[in-house]
Amino acid sequence: MEKLRIVFMGTPDFAVGVLDAIYTKGYEIVGVITAPDKPAGRGRKLNQSAVKKYALEKDLKVLQPTNLKSEEFLEELKSLNANLQVVVAFRMLPEVVWKMPKLGTFNLHASLLPNYRGAAPINWAIINGETKTGVTTFFIDEKIDTGAMILSKETEIGKTETAGELHDKLMELGSETVIETLALIENGNVQTEIQKETSEIKSANKLNKDNCKIDWNKPGNEIFNLIRGLCPYPAAWSFIKDEENEWNVKFYETKYTPENHDYKNGTILTTKKEMKIATQDGFIEVLSLQFPGKKKMQTRDFLNGVQFTKDANAL
Repeated sequence: MEKLRIVFMGTPDFAVGVLDAIYTKGYEIVGVITAPDKPAGRGRKLNQSAVKKYALEKDLKVLQPTNLKSEEFLEELKSLNANLQVVVAFRMLPEVVWKMPKLGTFNLHASLLPNYRGAAPINWAIINGETKTGVTTFFIDEKIDTGAMILSKETEIGKTETAGELHDKLMELGSETVIETLALIENGNVQTEIQKETSEIKSANKLNKDNCKIDWNKPGNEIFNLIRGLCPYPAAWSFIKDEENEWNVKFYETKYTPENHDYKNGTILTTKKEMKIATQDGFIEVLSLQFPGKKKMQTRDFLNGVQFTKDANAL
């Protein structure tokens, strides 16, 4: 049995849950690598990553390299004398970094690999209407999310589950899976499985303005999946046009009801408390939204101060 000396690499909240599990189990964490502080907000105050905040609270050594190949960083990393590196939601590592520790470098990915390799696996599983997903640990190699798999665990995706809800569920499942993976490595019991390449593999491309825009001509269930798959972040969006006005609006919680109707796709129907948008086979009821320059609001509160004409529609 080899005592582990771990370097942890990660940046967002998702990674914090896993780092906390490793710390709580009493493993030795000799260093934490995270993204450099970034200016944020109106005052452009430097903002620390979620992982950095946690690491400082626990008095762990933190490194924030801008260049992962710089001599200075590589020397510092080597001096930590780690025998294993654990990566969760970080960035692509150069070979010189992932090959450094004797026991290798493994990554936790929020999908059942080989499906949904890439930047946004949680979102795309929901957007594509999957009914199950999971997490996978694998040893890093030279490509993105293609290395030999160590463990994977599966979970159901609820019919109305949002990306935010699934994120929290997978963070917990991921933490358990990482702890089990550490035990296998520590005891020398790791058995890996090579990922099979097929033409059917689904990817999890980076989210951008184009693939987050709602197309109201699509079936209602696809629109509903897109909205919940992007809720709460980065949020699905659409233009709303009413007479001379046009707004770029973000949509959060919604409901989909299949129904035959004669309205044109994108037609907006409102009462004092409800807002529905027509799709080809039903209606999307909007429960919360955000207009430009305003906070996210419950639709019923928003409709207190706004009235649409009968010609209002989503584009």
